[in-house]
Amino acid sequence: MTPPLPPAASELLWHAAAAACVKLLLVPSYRSTDFEVHRHWLALTHSLPVARWYSDETSPWTLDYPPFFAFLELLLSFPARAVDPVIVHLHRGLGYGAASAVLFQRLTVVAADCCLVYAAHRLTRNCKPGKGRLIWVLVIWSPMLLIVDHVHFQYNGFLLGILLLSISCLSEGKDLAGGCLFAILLCFKHLFAVAAPVYFVYLLRRCFRGGLARGIGRLSALGAVVVATFAAAYGPFIYHGQMQQVIRRMFPFGRGLCHAYWAPNFWVFYIVLDKVLSFVLRRLGFDIQTPAASFTGGLVGNSSPFAVLPQVTPLITFIMVLLALSPCLIKAWRNPQPKDTARWIAYAYTSGFLFGWHVHEKASLHFVIPLALTAVQSLGDAKHYFWLSIVCCYSLFPLLYEAQEYPIKVLLLLLHCMAMFLSFSALFDGSARAKATASESRTGDESGEKRSSGLAKKEGFTIGWITKCYLFGILLVELWGQFLHPYILGNKLPFVPLMMISIYCAFGIMYSWIWQLRSIVRGSS
Repeated sequence: MTPPLPPAASELLWHAAAAACVKLLLVPSYRSTDFEVHRHWLALTHSLPVARWYSDETSPWTLDYPPFFAFLELLLSFPARAVDPVIVHLHRGLGYGAASAVLFQRLTVVAADCCLVYAAHRLTRNCKPGKGRLIWVLVIWSPMLLIVDHVHFQYNGFLLGILLLSISCLSEGKDLAGGCLFAILLCFKHLFAVAAPVYFVYLLRRCFRGGLARGIGRLSALGAVVVATFAAAYGPFIYHGQMQQVIRRMFPFGRGLCHAYWAPNFWVFYIVLDKVLSFVLRRLGFDIQTPAASFTGGLVGNSSPFAVLPQVTPLITFIMVLLALSPCLIKAWRNPQPKDTARWIAYAYTSGFLFGWHVHEKASLHFVIPLALTAVQSLGDAKHYFWLSIVCCYSLFPLLYEAQEYPIKVLLLLLHCMAMFLSFSALFDGSARAKATASESRTGDESGEKRSSGLAKKEGFTIGWITKCYLFGILLVELWGQFLHPYILGNKLPFVPLMMISIYCAFGIMYSWIWQLRSIVRGSS
């Protein structure tokens, strides 16, 4: 007879099964063009030889992910063909949205989330029950993942699962496994490379912690594993002379500094400043030419020209990201502690989000999910995560622009707020009560009771007035964009609601970056 699962594992499976049921309810909801992107990749990898994967232009949605993701699409194409052969037909399948295709592709995302569930289990298997359950709530029930993966349609949960597995190995001192998993992740999606400098510095320093000879051996083993991983991914394309085409597809710098909907990052302020300066200078009589590719035109193409301020190039954004990372890299070199890896990696992705080139708003998942691991470490981390996750989730609202999805995204955010508040309150108020009880048992007098109540009040999870004001501002921005703007201005200035969301959320994420940097520099954990 099979022995029963440990209580923690069985409870996690319950969370995963319940979350899967919610995801299945979202199957008929809105799906973006990313759905057709991945359907076409199923057809492309199934129908064409490897040598033509990165050069085919049958569809405008050309393959631009690294090879491991292409191999995953090839693997999924075989059951897809059994379900409905049209799904994997290179020409007949263009724009195909039959119920069979929708259900199959939605189910593949749900199934791929098993990687995220296992990562959550591995990260929390040695945690105290209260902290472990809270991490499950923040990761498995993330409303951002539900919106991006299971409504909008992507595979972020699977990829973030690999990242969390890597962090789990690093936090346990298993550097070789952690580095290998990160290399595998980069071969699935290269945008995770923003954290590569942190991995490089941290692992290099850790390799030589036991002396030069042992360090060379560890570094050689790590290098061999990384090289073997990349060789497995890119070897077939090197063999067919396709590497230049692969790199060109993966790094399309011609797309411009910003996406059609501005991600709430540093460049929002740069764009707004340029527009304000151009407006003022034109009023003063200067001949300022407005670029043809306007940032407010809603175009995905090259939207980089500025009227007044200097042009921004990919090299400039690369340098800014490295400069932002430098304090973290110094910290990782001086004191490479496994317990700090989640914090450093999350900070790296926050820096890439703020200062990177052509950043998508969905990339906020890269730092919000890893920060869930630090949210249970201290009261300050909990308060920071509470409002940051709300801000980042709200910044994704424009992805679901159809009216029928509006109640879904609002309900997901409100339920997430309630779950976080109740969970953080239970975790930290419970800790305070334990301390208060211990203090009272030692003193046994009235003064001890007063000190206990004071400690409980001090340690409890509360929302400060600044956070309340900022969150109230989100409500005002939403009321204007959703209700007042259409009523007052009609179809005029349609970009204003999106611009307001980007600017307002950018202030919050910029503050989060400063908060994380300060936390890393001070060495808090």
